[in-house]
Amino acid sequence: MNAVLWRAADIFALLGGFILLLIVLVTTTNTAAFILDRIARLTGSGVSGLPGYEDFVQLAISGVALMFFPFCQANRGHVSVELFMERLPAKVQRFADRSWLLLTAAIAAFLAYWMVFGLLEARDDSAVTSVLNWPVWPFYIPGIASMVLWALIALAQIRGEVAHA
Repeated sequence: MNAVLWRAADIFALLGGFILLLIVLVTTTNTAAFILDRIARLTGSGVSGLPGYEDFVQLAISGVALMFFPFCQANRGHVSVELFMERLPAKVQRFADRSWLLLTAAIAAFLAYWMVFGLLEARDDSAVTSVLNWPVWPFYIPGIASMVLWALIALAQIRGEVAHA
């Protein structure tokens, strides 16, 4: 099971990185168009930016932001206060670690649960973006999948199945 979770976390992080690269490329292109437009206006012409730029960036970032959480959890890349914890007995440290992992899994599952309702509401309302008219609800799917994977990795870490780096 640990290999599947680890691989899924890697894939989510790689996809998230690819989507971030697309966001950067689209943003750079739109910024260049803005600068070229200012220059072209001096000669009486113009250069248009990318139509729907804001729609794309808003939808893409909403999913990609969550896609790194499972990888971070699998690598124990979250914040911990070791100065205090390292002075406690090993048994207390294990209890605290497992308690936080359980809380993390519960929070991730809670977020996934409510995101499903957000997806259903956006779908039922036929919510679309303002410029591109893209439906909003499919962009909930990567976030929901990320939250579920995050919860599963935290639960696997409680059982000791997913080693941290």
